[in-house]
Amino acid sequence: MSLEMTAIRFHEYGGAEKLLLDRIQRPQPKAGEVLIKVHYAGVNPVDWKYRAGYLKEFMPIQLPFTPGIDVSGTIEEVGPGVTGLKKGESVFGLAQGGYAEYAIAKAAAVAAKPDGLSFEIAATLPVGALTAWQSLEDAGVKAGQTVVIQGASGGVGIFAVQLAHQKGARVIGTTSTANVDFVKSLGAGQVVDYKKGAVEAAVKDADVVIDTVGGEVLEKSYQLLKKGGVLVTIAGMPSEERAKALGVKALSSRQGSPIHLKTIAEWVTNKTIKAEAGKVFPLKEARAAQDLSQTGHGRGRIVLKV
Repeated sequence: MSLEMTAIRFHEYGGAEKLLLDRIQRPQPKAGEVLIKVHYAGVNPVDWKYRAGYLKEFMPIQLPFTPGIDVSGTIEEVGPGVTGLKKGESVFGLAQGGYAEYAIAKAAAVAAKPDGLSFEIAATLPVGALTAWQSLEDAGVKAGQTVVIQGASGGVGIFAVQLAHQKGARVIGTTSTANVDFVKSLGAGQVVDYKKGAVEAAVKDADVVIDTVGGEVLEKSYQLLKKGGVLVTIAGMPSEERAKALGVKALSSRQGSPIHLKTIAEWVTNKTIKAEAGKVFPLKEARAAQDLSQTGHGRGRIVLKV
């Protein structure tokens, strides 16, 4: 059995052309870790942001670097002290270097994959669902509130719409024309097509806005809130000064705890919530996958088939 593997890496910062298909040594799990034979890897915006060098000042990495956080696959090896997981078991979760044939993960950051959940869909869940979960918790979303999800058809947005609906909130989703019906099917009571007009002209006095897009969308999100409302972004740094001037609260949110992975998998398996794989690319086409992710358009989570 070869101790080498194929992995996508970048050796310097730059465009998608910096992603190379390399042969490298297979990693070995340390205490509390597992080695996963990767079947599918999710493509997240943070992956190309690392590659472009946007995060190097406050989230430094060691080059060459293999991107990839979302994975599904089977346990190849378990490290010392790992209990509850065994070789050959089907799992999904958060890993390091998922764009590869094998990836290391903390045992606490993966969960067993139910038989009724495909490897492809399992790889779309961890970052998207856990981030949506945490953003709603941070916003304090509760029944009866009006909650706006900016980027409602994306990898985080699809879960934010459904989880807010599940909490009893009235959900307004923003998306492009092609995804309007899809977002309605997730439980949004109102869907605003941003290609047909300004969102701020269609939405006023929301209790909560969850921004999954950043940039100009984040800047315009303040206008959608009523006094005392809450803006939570996963895609930028909100202005405390502006929030205070408008009488609202603004904060950034990050990925939630992997302890929720089991619950999320159960909900998807029993169809309480749905998940959506976007376009599927072979591992060797990681450049095209990241280019598509960088457009900010599409539905669900793009995945790499390893």
